Formats: sequence, structure tokens, C-alpha cells
Amino acid sequence: MEHILKAQQFSNREDLDKIFEATDWIRKNPNPLFFKNSGYIMATMFYEPSTRTRFSFETAMKKLGGGVLSTENAEEFSSTAKGEVLEDSIRTVSVYADVIVLRHHIEGAAERAAEVSDVPIINAGDGAGQHPTQALLDLYTIQRECGSIDGKTIALIGDLAHSRTIHSLAYLLSNYDIKKLYLVSPEFVKMKKEIIYHLAEHNITIEITSELAKIAPEVDVFYQTRLQKERFLASDFQMYQKYHKQNEFRIDAELLKLMKPEARILHPLPRVGEILHEVDSDPRAAYFRQVKNGLYLRMALLVMLLNGRYIIK
Repeated sequence: MEHILKAQQFSNREDLDKIFEATDWIRKNPNPLFFKNSGYIMATMFYEPSTRTRFSFETAMKKLGGGVLSTENAEEFSSTAKGEVLEDSIRTVSVYADVIVLRHHIEGAAERAAEVSDVPIINAGDGAGQHPTQALLDLYTIQRECGSIDGKTIALIGDLAHSRTIHSLAYLLSNYDIKKLYLVSPEFVKMKKEIIYHLAEHNITIEITSELAKIAPEVDVFYQTRLQKERFLASDFQMYQKYHKQNEFRIDAELLKLMKPEARILHPLPRVGEILHEVDSDPRAAYFRQVKNGLYLRMALLVMLLNGRYIIK
């Protein structure tokens, strides 16, 4: 891996298995200090807000023994505020750091950065594009929680048009022999056509629906997402408000009654009402375990990216 830019890079089951094996090893050895005395420094450049992703990467690097340079609002607190273009910022930061974790509001920004960077770029979310490391930890969570990804019925729920985590996860799921994939959303935020075509080309059985309660008894994994308010134009705000009045896309105590006892609920977070807090105590709610998995998986990715090797001993 020279860079981590999009989920389509991970189109080999063997490579995914190795990443998950490395993550399992890190879980059992949570302070391996692979980068102790290495001088490795990671720069996190975030042009959009983040809690989990930025802290996850920064904690991962520090637990590995490396250093961190960070800006959580690069749009305002970097030379971007003076008019500097992304490419110049990346060329500059790559002098100071050995890897750059980039979140940007423009789709395709990570690939632009990779074209000029002297160090690896990790895409931590580019607008409504992709978020590949989140999708990898989501896939790892499904495998860990359910024992397998093959044979599962999975529902992707919410803002399928704008959710970069949904887009990346959909691409990764095409590597597996899943039983069925439900795409659950209102019409105005339905899945991008190119992703549906990709899934069809990989023989994934798809059903598009807006009836979450109807399909709930069949589903093994519920992957819920929020409506991406920041992606909507002012002219579309009425549609956003209408969505939040539609309880049929919400996971609550009533929907739990319809779910399989062994089902699992995932969410990349933050949530804004699409999973009620009454669900949190149910053992099927896996989203905070999902957060913890992200730390271990990103530790594994950093070692594999910077050391250029797998870490299983």
C-alpha cells in the first residue's frame, strides 16, 4: 500500500484477511511500539470536523511510539485561509511528516493530494466520496461480531447518496458472498448508480426499499447512518426536515422487537436521532465496540503502510 485512498484498492480477500489478522494481533498486543525510536511523525490535516477518526489515528500513532502533528480545522487555521491550494499544503506538510491523514470537504481531494505527496496519504473522508479506513473497520466489526461476512443479510440504511462510509463499505462488501444487501432510504437520498452497477457486476443480490420494519426480521447486520445535513443545499433543507419526521427509518425499542436475537447494529457515528439511546443497552448494539475496533485496525494499517510489511509474528 503506497496510499489508502478508496475502498476499491482492497479487492482481494487475501489482503483483507491479512489486515484483519494484523488487527487481531494488535488487539492482543495493544502497545507494540513498532515506531519507538523511529522518528516517524504522522500529520492529521482535517478540513472538516471529526472526533472519532482524528482521535483514533492520533491515538494509534502514539500507541505505536510515533509522533503527531495535528490541525483540526485546516480550512481556518492553516495557510488555506490565506488562499493556499491543497497541493501546495500537501507538498509542505510532507516535508515534516512521514504519513498524512487527510479529511477534506471536496470529493477526490485525497487523490489530488497523493499525486503530489512525497509520503503516504490516508483518505479520512473526502466530501460525499469515500472513507476507506472506516469501511475496513466496519467490515472487521461485522466479521468479529457475526463470525463471518459470507452468508449474511445486510441493510445499509439512511443517507445512501452522501454517506462516504456507506459508499466505501458497499465496495468492500462486493468481495464477499453475502446473502442479500438491502438499500434502505428515502427516494431523495438513494444510492449512487455507479455503486449499484458495481454491486450487480459482482453478483450481489440487492433490494431497494424504504420499509425498514418490514425487512427487519431478515437482517443480520443493520448499518445505520445519519442524514448528511452539511451536504444539502439550502433549497433542499425542507427535504432534510421531512426526513427527520419519518420514524420508519429510525432504530428504536419497537424495531428491536422485530430483529433477530443475534442481529447486530452498526453506525459510523455521530448519530442525530436515527438510533435512539434506548437501544444502547441492547447487546445487539455494536457501534461503540465498532469505535474500539477502529483504533486497533488503524494501528495495524499504519504499521503495514510505514513498515511496508505485515506484522503477524
